[in-house]
Amino acid sequence: LGTAVREGAASVTQLDIYPLPEAERDEDVEPWPTYPKIYRLSAAHEEARDLGTAPAADADARLFAASTLRFTGDEAGHVRGLHLVEVDERRRPRPGTGRTLPADLVLLALGFSGPDRHDGLIDQLGLAVEPRGTIARGPDFETNVPGVYAAGDAARGQSLIVWAIAEGRAVAAAVDRRLTGAERLPTPIGPYDRPMTA
Repeated sequence: LGTAVREGAASVTQLDIYPLPEAERDEDVEPWPTYPKIYRLSAAHEEARDLGTAPAADADARLFAASTLRFTGDEAGHVRGLHLVEVDERRRPRPGTGRTLPADLVLLALGFSGPDRHDGLIDQLGLAVEPRGTIARGPDFETNVPGVYAAGDAARGQSLIVWAIAEGRAVAAAVDRRLTGAERLPTPIGPYDRPMTA
C-alpha cells in the first residue's frame, strides 16, 4: 500500500474479507499475551488517507467484509474492473451488495486461514482437524490415519517458511523411523514447538 501510494497511484483500495475489527481487545476472546485483532491504521494507511488516495477522504484504504468475485478487462488483456460483493461473518455473499471498482492494477496479498476442506484430501482421507481448521497430528507428526503425516501451514497454521522447512525435515525423520525402525535423521522441531518470545 505504501509503495503504491509513493509510486503515484491515483487511488488505492485494499480489500479485506474479514469484518471491521473492534477498536479494543476483547479479553474474553483474545486475552493477553495473544496479539489482538483490533482496528489499526498503519503508517501506509495514514499516508494513503492523507494524500487522498484512499476511497474516502475520512477513511483508510480498506474495504472490510469484501470478497472479489472476478476481474474484467479490455481487448488488450489489461484489467479494468474488480467485481466484489460484501460478505457476512461466515464469508457468504450478501445479496444485492455487488459492485465494481475500476482497476488498472490488481496485486494479490493473501493470508492463510487453514487448508481447504471442500472435497479435498482431508475429507477423502478422513483426517481429524483441530478446532481452528488445521490438520490434527500426534507427537510424531502422524495424523489419525496411520501412515499419513501432516506438516507446515496445513497442520501448524500460518507461519514462517522456516517452520515449514523444519517441519518437513522432522516429518521426513518420522517417516524414516517408521520405515526403517532406526533413528537416522535429525528431528529439528516437534509438532507443538512454538517460537521463543523474549
